[in-house]
Amino acid sequence: MIQQSIFPFKIEATKERLTAHGGLALMAEFNHGIGLRELTDRYLRAPGSNRGFDPSEIVDAVVLMLQGGGRSLEDLRELKNEEGLMKLIGRDEIAEPDTVGDWLRRMGDPNSGESGLEGLDRVRGKINERILRRDGIKEYTLDADAMEIIGEKADALFTYNGNRGYMPVAGFLYETPVCLYDEFREGNIAPAFGQKEFYLQCKQRMPLGKRIGFYRADSASYQAGLINQLEEDGVKYGITADQDKAVKKVIGMIGQEEWREPVRGCGYELAETVHCMNETKKAFRLVVKRERRRQGELFEKEGLYFYHAVATNWLEEEKNTEEVLKWHNQRGQAENFNKELKIGLGMERMPCGQPHANAVFFRIGVLAYNLFIGFKRLACPASWAKHTIATFRWKMVQVAGRIVKHAGEMVLKLMVDLEKLELFKGIRRKSYELSTCPDG
Repeated sequence: MIQQSIFPFKIEATKERLTAHGGLALMAEFNHGIGLRELTDRYLRAPGSNRGFDPSEIVDAVVLMLQGGGRSLEDLRELKNEEGLMKLIGRDEIAEPDTVGDWLRRMGDPNSGESGLEGLDRVRGKINERILRRDGIKEYTLDADAMEIIGEKADALFTYNGNRGYMPVAGFLYETPVCLYDEFREGNIAPAFGQKEFYLQCKQRMPLGKRIGFYRADSASYQAGLINQLEEDGVKYGITADQDKAVKKVIGMIGQEEWREPVRGCGYELAETVHCMNETKKAFRLVVKRERRRQGELFEKEGLYFYHAVATNWLEEEKNTEEVLKWHNQRGQAENFNKELKIGLGMERMPCGQPHANAVFFRIGVLAYNLFIGFKRLACPASWAKHTIATFRWKMVQVAGRIVKHAGEMVLKLMVDLEKLELFKGIRRKSYELSTCPDG
């Protein structure tokens, strides 16, 4: 026989119930235990006929697809092919991608009366409440940030970067990094739009007994209305100052003797002053960092230094100049949260041509992200809390398994060693404990 392959093995099909994503069953179990299916069917409108899919069947499938590594609605077919695994988690049928696309358009259409976005907002809020009530934290830091999603869709508008796409804004809680609130926006809407209103929406969604005590953001949030609101609410803030004429003028008034190097040879200097905007009710500290430009003599118009300024209401006895900058720089972690949502959970592309449908898809993506945060923090070992979704897929989800029926019970036989098997059993026990008292 003439050899027609490099290695001497054959490929054949089998009717056995096998899965390449055995660990996905554990994530599905947590999602169900914390209430995803029940809440989705409670807050979203049921189908108009007996042949339609319940909201939970659509949302649950999309969440699992995203958590498992899917990037588009077409990847739902991969779940459909996991027939044994789907039966194991109580999903006998998975909707076709076209069906899900139609559902997204209907749920997002403001004229349809479906109010899908509002319903998903309530689902997200309830799940967040169940996750946050177990972390023992009373005051949180809100990191607000916008993300650009590039999408060559007919209805997509140009962003400030010159790309067709969308510019959603997300508010993450730094301590337990769930996304508290998301707002899907057209690409031509500037990140600075509606910052005060966005903060108020986030504040409104904090669970009872918890509050936003700290706020960090980039220069898009450097607005008098927002700063006044934060002052009124007693929130400590650090906001990158927009270097307009007023800010440049006050920085220019800082005396040379006031600049100092926090560490000798660090390459930058720090100083601070007091500033106010025309409409702010209180003055605030302006903490300034400057770095000498390389070949600075070539940039006479720009000046010899780069400047970075942060507006803050931290008192000097609470945080000195260096501590304010260090604390504010932690907001860079929000970019990692954005990255995990956008790249890790498949939100870097939108499936539909209609922005309102994509808004629904994006909110389901936020649900998938928050459920993953809850799963790794509440059901998994503490050492796994810093793992990304990509690491989870490698260590847990992508595990080969065989699904058999034994003594009238379904059994998932995973190709793992005894140590990992015990670990998986422990995760299941924690998910079960959470499911028995989701609001307790």
